[in-house]
Amino acid sequence: MRLEESYKHLEKIENIGVVLRPQSPNLKEAYLKIERLFKENSINVLLEENSANMIDKSGINFDTLCKNIDFLISVGGDGTLIGVVRKSIGYNLPVLGINLGTLGFLTDIKLEELENFIEDLIKNNYTISPRMMIEATINGEKIMAFNDLVIARKNLSSMLEIRAKIDNKAFNTYFGDGLIVATPSGSTAYNLSAGGPIVHPLTNAFILTPVAAHSLTQRPIVVPVDFEIEFKTPNDKAAVIVDGQELYELKEDELISIKISEQKALMLHRCSRDYFEVLSEKLRWGN
Repeated sequence: MRLEESYKHLEKIENIGVVLRPQSPNLKEAYLKIERLFKENSINVLLEENSANMIDKSGINFDTLCKNIDFLISVGGDGTLIGVVRKSIGYNLPVLGINLGTLGFLTDIKLEELENFIEDLIKNNYTISPRMMIEATINGEKIMAFNDLVIARKNLSSMLEIRAKIDNKAFNTYFGDGLIVATPSGSTAYNLSAGGPIVHPLTNAFILTPVAAHSLTQRPIVVPVDFEIEFKTPNDKAAVIVDGQELYELKEDELISIKISEQKALMLHRCSRDYFEVLSEKLRWGN
């Protein structure tokens, strides 16, 4: 199942919000350049308050920011972008990633490309791409994941047992270090490192990839999102890590329920961005 390739263009571009990578005061010059380039094109720039405090500028609360802008800019790497997407998901705002990190599968442009991108932005020469999100219920709390949700062992000296059901029918029992449940956007993250498949981000599917499985017959599997998936661990030796940013400890036999979210992450891209070129560049295919 494939998501729509793009949403319509923004109705207006008057105000944008900027979030900087945390604990990176060295990004002040980058922010000042971003602010200047947008203001030169009569676009107002609002800075999130934690980012502002970090670089001695004035800023506003994140929720207030989201209510007063047309799209968000994340400045940093993929981790910063994921955090911005997850925090802003209820506001239905497109997010543009400016890559100041290393690999950068998700962040779209480099800082030196921003001036040309703004010209394209004003001409409506861009795309807004929807990305699938995971909705999980853990400890009775609903959690959103953009990249992945990992069930991992807390104790390195013992093997983890994870019992899986699909649509309330027993599906598999995993033994090993853990299990990754990834979105297609997250297929190039931990999933790829653990030997899972790369799945195009416009696909609608869950990717289940065992981590250091005890049995060699346990292989990654791609599951349509029409199913609801449930996991249990028969002891209290497991934790759930969401997008590498939040951790939830599990109780014995606690249920983890996973389904596709009705909400989509909206990614703002250059029209010239080609996913397969990104893969070829980042993974050095053909070199």
